[in-house]
Amino acid sequence: MFALTTQHRFFLYRHACDMRKGFDGLSGVVRNELDADPLSGDVFVFINRSRTTMKLLVFENDGYLLYHKRIEVGSFQKIPQGATPAEMIDYHRLQFLIRGVDL
Repeated sequence: MFALTTQHRFFLYRHACDMRKGFDGLSGVVRNELDADPLSGDVFVFINRSRTTMKLLVFENDGYLLYHKRIEVGSFQKIPQGATPAEMIDYHRLQFLIRGVDL
């Protein structure tokens, strides 16, 4: 079940991410490149270079949770570039992003 709500904060990583990374690798990206705390309860969103795979990393009460989605047709929307390595997005934009809707 998808347990994320509008109460979470969502951060979209702006760079292509190596999807071979798991809990430790992605939490390292959060600490080292985003200068954020992966244990904060915030949700960190990562997309691969071809924009066909997405992972969401979140720490819940007792451990990490990793959502992983791969789409078979099309791609996720292009990630906007910016001065910071991550962009804060809202829950509704995340839902569009997960479904492959290009805003």
